[in-house]
Amino acid sequence: MTEVAFHFNVPDRLGYACRLLRKAYATGGRTVVVGSAEQIHALDTALWTFSALDFIPHARASAPPETLAHTPVVLATDAQEVEGAQIMVHLGETVPAGFERFERLIELVGTDQAGRAHARQRWRHYADRGYEIKRHDAAAKE
Repeated sequence: MTEVAFHFNVPDRLGYACRLLRKAYATGGRTVVVGSAEQIHALDTALWTFSALDFIPHARASAPPETLAHTPVVLATDAQEVEGAQIMVHLGETVPAGFERFERLIELVGTDQAGRAHARQRWRHYADRGYEIKRHDAAAKE
C-alpha cells in the first residue's frame, strides 16, 4: 500500500520541493512531481536556479523516451504519463490519478487557506480508503 505523507505549513512550496527532490535524488530513487502546468513550469525554472552547488537532473514528461529513461526526476501534469517512479511529490489541488502505483506519495501543503482546504479533502480521501498518513509540520522545523 502506498505510504502517504503530508508536509504542511510549507511557506515556499517550490523551494521546499527543490530541497525534497535534492534529497530524493541523493538516495537514488526515481521521483515524479505532479502539478498544474503553471506549477510544473515554475518548478522546472526553480530547479535550475535554486542552488549554485547542486544540479538535479530532471525532465518534463513530454521529453523523448530516451531522455526519460535516464532522468531521476520527471515533472508531469498527469502521473499516469510516467512509468517506473517510486515516489510522487504532489503540488496539485485534487487527488492525483494513479497515486496508488507509487511506493510513496508526498503532499506539499502551503499556508494559504484555499490550499489547506483542498489538502483536507485529499486527506479525507486517503483516510477513507485506509491509507495510513504521516504528518510533517514544516513550520516546526524552522
